[in-house]
Amino acid sequence: MEGLEVTVLLGLAILAGTALAPKLRIATPLLLVIIGLALGLVPQLREIQLPPETVLLLFLPVMLFWESLTTSLRTIRLALRYIVPMSTLLVVASAFGVAWIATLFGMPWQTGLLLGAAVAPPDATAVAALGHLLPQRMFMKLKAESLTNDGTALVVYAIALSLALGENVTGWSITASVLISYLGGAAAGIAVAALAYLALRSTRSTLVINITLLIVPFLAFLLAELVEASGVLAVVFAGLIVAWTHSRITTAASRRQANAAWPFGVYLLNGALFVLIGLEVQYVVNDIPGRLIGTLLLVSVAAWIALIVVRYLFLLLFAPFSRPAGGQLFGDNRARIVNTMAGFRGAVSLAIALSVPVTVNGPGDLSGRDAIVFVTAGVILLSLLVQGPLLPAIVRWARLPEDAAAEEEYELAQRAISGAALAALDDIAAEHGISADVRDRARREGYEMLELANARAYARQRQTDDAHIAELETMLDEPDAADTGPVPEIGEVPPRTTTVGSAGGGTAAASALQMLATSDGIDLTQRSPIQKYEEATRLRLALLDRKRAVLHRMRREGTIDDLVVRRIEAHLDLEEMRLSGIEQLD
Repeated sequence: MEGLEVTVLLGLAILAGTALAPKLRIATPLLLVIIGLALGLVPQLREIQLPPETVLLLFLPVMLFWESLTTSLRTIRLALRYIVPMSTLLVVASAFGVAWIATLFGMPWQTGLLLGAAVAPPDATAVAALGHLLPQRMFMKLKAESLTNDGTALVVYAIALSLALGENVTGWSITASVLISYLGGAAAGIAVAALAYLALRSTRSTLVINITLLIVPFLAFLLAELVEASGVLAVVFAGLIVAWTHSRITTAASRRQANAAWPFGVYLLNGALFVLIGLEVQYVVNDIPGRLIGTLLLVSVAAWIALIVVRYLFLLLFAPFSRPAGGQLFGDNRARIVNTMAGFRGAVSLAIALSVPVTVNGPGDLSGRDAIVFVTAGVILLSLLVQGPLLPAIVRWARLPEDAAAEEEYELAQRAISGAALAALDDIAAEHGISADVRDRARREGYEMLELANARAYARQRQTDDAHIAELETMLDEPDAADTGPVPEIGEVPPRTTTVGSAGGGTAAASALQMLATSDGIDLTQRSPIQKYEEATRLRLALLDRKRAVLHRMRREGTIDDLVVRRIEAHLDLEEMRLSGIEQLD
């Protein structure tokens, strides 16, 4: 098929999946995979191939860069004792576990290790798409693990490929591969992020900023590939560094534009990838001899089960070592089961399998590239179509404690930045030559916002306490007879009794304006409304700068999470653009 036809087909498939998923009550990625499988029944559509370079060079850099930008750096720093073994030792254990299972079905050891390297790493984009039901901290740890484990999988793949091709593999060569992959990838990502910082710190152009940030993941991947290091790790490191320096090299307008464009673009790439996975499965199934399909299906199921078992046992054995000093990480058995079932496979696994050369062959029918691609695709399908639908039920069964830390930190940050702005109001007003009435009006509005933030925090705490009390009463079989009714929302605006444009309201407003325009009692020496508006705008913009400074100081001190900062900064950006007007893109 022609490129334009494929593009239209993928667009229609994504549109259908997006529209039907809410009605069918199924996750959109799962439905897109099913649509891809259905499309693959048509022989002409089945011929649409997914080259590994397309996944590695087009899909992954953009998707991994966005996932890195939206990952909590504080979570990574606090959970290193979990992330490091999960992204290294677990990947190796999973690869060798799958390789051993594959040999039981007659697959050569080298081929089994290639298969193990392909299916070992959970995929960051699949975790991000299907893991939102998890508590925030667990979701962020899984996401961080998925972002960093691809480097290990690619090293295992390189070693297995050397063995399969009959090349000499020694301890020194393995050590060199690991060091080049990790250190080279990290160095490439850091170098590109540093270049982006130097290029953007002096520009205010929205288009220049966002085009530069779009180039960053591709440049990092390219630089890592040139030194034969991990391009995936280079993109992740570049994304994490850009996320930390984001507020210093971007503007409110560029952030608003990026926050609208990036999620939409990543959603389209993700959707196209899930559809293409379904098509690739159909292609491989029809390309495999019928006599081998039964055996390969058994290998796929066995490999999938092995991955689940190895992950659970690893979490169980390493729980004492990965538990942070402040409490448990995944110490509860139900939490470990949830974590195990949330390890989805996806794009990286398929890209590794498709990268296996056609020349890889050995004794037996299960030694070739087609067998590896078939089993990898089967494991991905089982992961998405079995673990995905089961995860919501498992999360409900686990009854994990509610993770309200993000909301608590959000409320804390809102109160802190509002209080800091009020404390500095007099000094800021004097610095910008603001009149007393404009300053006092800003003070009244500031206190109202601070009271609203306090009231919301109190209401949320009361709601949490009431939920705990209700849960205890249910456990004790003591139903509450009192019907207290729903708690009203704080900050609700009462309905208007008179609408603008109605007979009474519109006439009264017009009459008041006419009296103001013709009254002889107006003091023409007072400050004009335009001057007051300009003063109020300057004051509010200065207060926004003060709030941002306090917000980023709280992040540097570790008081609030990076995601809380992004959430609040988005509101501050919107307010700044409202006050400043719509900025020019160039």
